[in-house]
Parts: sequence; structure tokens; C-alpha cells
Amino acid sequence: MNEINNSNPVKVFVHLAHNFGARNWNLNYANGKLLGINEPYAYGYHRAADFGFLVKYSEDQQESRPAKLFRLGVRYVLKFDLVHAWRNRKGIYDADVVWTHTESQCLAILLLSSFLRLKRRPKLIAQTVWIFDRWRKFPWPNRWLCAKLLSQADVVTVHSPENLKIARRLLPEVRSELVLYGIRAEEKMPPRKRPFHDPIRIISLGNDEDRDWGALIDAVKDWKKCELRIGSQKVSLRQIAGATNILIIKVISNCDLMRLFYDWTDLAVVSLKPNTHASGITAIQEAALWGVPIICSNTGGLSAYFSDEEVKYVPVSDAQAIRGAIAEAAADEQGRWARAKRAQDRMGPQGLSSHAYVKRHVELSRELLALAPGPQ
Repeated sequence: MNEINNSNPVKVFVHLAHNFGARNWNLNYANGKLLGINEPYAYGYHRAADFGFLVKYSEDQQESRPAKLFRLGVRYVLKFDLVHAWRNRKGIYDADVVWTHTESQCLAILLLSSFLRLKRRPKLIAQTVWIFDRWRKFPWPNRWLCAKLLSQADVVTVHSPENLKIARRLLPEVRSELVLYGIRAEEKMPPRKRPFHDPIRIISLGNDEDRDWGALIDAVKDWKKCELRIGSQKVSLRQIAGATNILIIKVISNCDLMRLFYDWTDLAVVSLKPNTHASGITAIQEAALWGVPIICSNTGGLSAYFSDEEVKYVPVSDAQAIRGAIAEAAADEQGRWARAKRAQDRMGPQGLSSHAYVKRHVELSRELLALAPGPQ
């Protein structure tokens, strides 16, 4: 391959999880099947083209049932998707630098590189999300393998300062960096100064594994001053049995999402269990863009994104604190409006956004390739 310099575009390969391939994602985006604020291609990595990079995404290979079972079996044993990486090996090894979104992709690439014993492999920005939360739950052979593989990464990136602390403790010889995650932030709905409804209208959206639905349900169940709408596949009717003021609504389109949730609500609540990976950050950013005041469990890592002047934080797993914060917001129209406005002001190209998120990947890539800064 030609020597990389500022006159040759950097070739970046974005290796994502199976079902997040370029063709599948873009088709679902075009058909309106992706709920929430999304990009034409997953997570907005295609925006690197704005900085002069040539971007190629991984693709999903059509699978027979036996092939799928084999891939999933290997993933279950290893804890990452080696077969999917093998199928995308040409794109990976033709690139100058590879970006991954979770540990399932970066660990697979690192193991694949060990098998192939190539003289040269592309630089790897090994982004991780859940691995450090789950570390203690892994059998020791998996912990040993993951640590050995990650030690070969050019840089390990995380979304939370809490994960950064763990990464630097477990992998002291590897460069680890915090990269704040962001979503598309070009469109905003200014916060509205208006009284809350009676009863207060609350929404909670998301499917993250560390949502604390029990605490939120306990906070509002049978509280006549409050109505709660939940948009999640992780909550069952059994969990809200007997609660006349709580609804679980299945959302099938973004029109439903706006009409039944954001246009309807007074307040968004993100209730979380203890975690280190910035759980809930997508839901928080979406609410901020739509100008909705936010209450969130204080898990630590989220304060790198929004301060307590922008989001109302409450103690983790504290139903009474959630109820108190809802009542406080209802009584302080000016305060909740100002907090929502400050949260929304954090969103944008120079703050929290997919543009800023990708820009940081571009900067890291140029550092790894020893290139001068490119166009901003």
C-alpha cells in the first residue's frame, strides 16, 4: 500500500455488529424502521468523509440456519463475534485504520490478526462498552483472553470516565481514552415554558440492560398526581400489575414516538442501576434535543456529559428520590425550563453530537498514523 500522507485520503473501515451492516442499516433507515434519532448509517461514522476520510462499513452476510447457529455458538464461547470479523476480513485489512463500536468487534479483529500472523495490520481504535461492567462475571479464561487481546490494541476507547478508570487499571500498558458518545444533533425543539399537566405526564424510554424499571415503577405507582408511559421491550405487564397510572406502549414508528411520548410528556425519567458504561446516554440526549426536562439516576459516568445544572440527578435505585424530583420539577417552572435549555445547549457540533464523536475518532486516527491535522 502507498505510504499514507496528507495527500492520500485515510481509508477507515467501520466494523460493527452483525445486523448493523451498511446495507441493512441504510435500508431500515430509509424505510423508517429505526426508532429514535438515527443516522443514514450506524452511529454516524460516515461523517468522517467530511474530514477527508474514505469510509467503508462492514456488511452482513446472508446466513443459513446452520451457519447462524455456528456463528452464535462461537460468539457464546468467546464472548465476541469472530465469524463476523472473518467474513469482513478483506475490508478490515485493506484499511489504514479500523474503528469498532463495541468489544465484540475489536476483540474479534485482534484474535483474527493473531491467527493470520500478518506482517501488517491496520491501526485499531478498539472501542468498548460493556466489557468492564461484565469483567467480574467472565470465567477467568475469558478474562485472560480479553486482557491479552486488548493489550495489542493501538488505543482502547470508552464512553464513560468510570470505564476509563477500570481500563487503565486492568490494562496499564495500553493507551486508553474517553470518547464522549453523541447522536445526530442538527434538529432541536426548543424547551417550552408551560405548566405541567395535571396529572404530571412522564415518559421513560429504552432497552438498556441497566435500566432500573423497578425503582421508577415504585416511584409513581398509584400516585394520582402522575401518569407514566414506558417505551421498552424490557418491561412486562406483570411488573406494572395493578398500576392504573402506568402504560407500556409498543412503538412501531417515529410518528408514534413523537405523538405518544415526546409531544405528550412533561418530563423524561431515566432510572438506572449501578453501572460504569454511561447507560441511558442515548435516551438522555434525545430528550435534551426535544427540549424535555430530564431526571436521571446518578451513576457517575453521565456527569461527563451533563452537569447537575442541566439534568436533575437522583441517587441510584431510590424511588422516593425520583418521586421527590418529579414533585420539585412540577413546582418550579422556571428552574425546569432553564435546566432543559442548558441541556439542549450542550448538544451540537462543538458539544455532544455524532459530529463531535466522529471528529474525535478522526483526531485519534491521525495521531496513530502520525499525520498532521486535517480539515476541520
